[in-house]
Amino acid sequence: MYITQKVLNQLEQKYGVPHILRTACQMSQREFDLLKWSMRNGRAHDVTLFISKRDKIAVIQKPSYPPGVYRPPSGGVNPGEDFETGARREAYEETGLEIQLQKYLLKVYVDFSFENETISWTSHVFAAQATGGCLQPVDTKEIAGARWATLDELQTNLLAGLQQAESAGLGYRAELQAAALQQYGGKVI
Repeated sequence: MYITQKVLNQLEQKYGVPHILRTACQMSQREFDLLKWSMRNGRAHDVTLFISKRDKIAVIQKPSYPPGVYRPPSGGVNPGEDFETGARREAYEETGLEIQLQKYLLKVYVDFSFENETISWTSHVFAAQATGGCLQPVDTKEIAGARWATLDELQTNLLAGLQQAESAGLGYRAELQAAALQQYGGKVI
């Protein structure tokens, strides 16, 4: 198992009890097949990171995204890997940044569906502080680019880009981003 209830309890004690969100997402066959591929070892989660430095948040762009579409980085904790180690690894791979988790913002339960098949997934969304490194993706096969964005950009043109993309997965990321920004309360943590 990737993330046990014991681990979640420890995270909540250390980083606060997250806001719970439940949602559903209808995917295309291509997106659903990609999701199933990511679950090949039993994974059914991601850790999404709102990494701040001063008044900006790190965002990434994947090669498959439409031009100008960026979002906060995310990835999975490996089996047997400590949660915080996995979050730091994913942050480094996708952004080149070293981080410290700050606050557990959201626990999002989502049912991804295609035709008559549904997959239950959980996104764990954290606020984190950049503590070192340089904003430059290390995993350049998975990540096409990274940059700093203001909260205003995340709430306006970057959110609109996710919402307007012809991708249910990016639509889900838009919903997740909007909910996380509500937890910020208008300021970087």
